[in-house]
Amino acid sequence: MTLDHPPLVVLGCRPLWSNDGDLKGALGRRVRTAWERRGAGDAWFLVSGGRTWGGVVEADAMADALARAGVPRGSILRERCSLTTRDNARLSAAILRRIGVSKITLVTCEWHMARAAMLFRRAGVEPDLLPAPTPATTPLLRWYRAGHEWVSTRLDARWGARG
Repeated sequence: MTLDHPPLVVLGCRPLWSNDGDLKGALGRRVRTAWERRGAGDAWFLVSGGRTWGGVVEADAMADALARAGVPRGSILRERCSLTTRDNARLSAAILRRIGVSKITLVTCEWHMARAAMLFRRAGVEPDLLPAPTPATTPLLRWYRAGHEWVSTRLDARWGARG
């Protein structure tokens, strides 16, 4: 792993797998977006997500998918404790500080990016934004996501003032 380039920090969510074992859904799109940006093989990754789904930790699912795609395991750091986006930012920033990194390329779904970027900035990390594309969806799901992000942003701001 070389620290010459900012890491690609990929945020977790529920892993889903295809019949051939590839990640699919939102997490698959996030990992694929990061993998496609990796450049000439000198990229390194921090995968962030500690929630367990069906016995699999989000960060482990992402690391395994990246390794399966050819990323050396030594180029993948895992943050396995976060349960929220706020935790993703706080705990990833702590890892990054320990190794002297303050700039990243942040990868998450486009509808989630504004809040995630705000939380990473608040944690002292400057993100370059690399949103994973979201497929066309129903108006009801778009409304739900927008409402969730609106409420979560206000809660994050309130909790952030308390430390």
